Amino acid sequence: MKRLTALACACVIATSGAAQLATSNGSGVNVRALDKLTGKVSDLEIAARQKTTIGRITITADECRYPNGNAAGEAYAHMTITEIGIDAPVYQGWMIASSPALNPMDHPRYDVWVLRCITS
Repeated sequence: MKRLTALACACVIATSGAAQLATSNGSGVNVRALDKLTGKVSDLEIAARQKTTIGRITITADECRYPNGNAAGEAYAHMTITEIGIDAPVYQGWMIASSPALNPMDHPRYDVWVLRCITS
């Protein structure tokens, strides 16, 4: 049992270094927003450290990173989303383009997810 535990720990340590990739910062982020009440879908292009308002929410793109040479596949963006009339952000954190359900925004009316980083 001790050998199995030691082997498992060694595998985790060995793979954690291999999982780190060299990344680049994008100049902004492409996101898709869905208004669940009206069914309207909007694709938005937001420059880094800028904000865009759609309906009752304001999306601020803090940062977008991607593996070198793959801006769409594994893009991940840090975003802050606020709603009119609510002081605290309704979402603040990282969203991953390839796994939108990993850290989704939980809002009764809107869904927002990352599509890719803007590279130019």
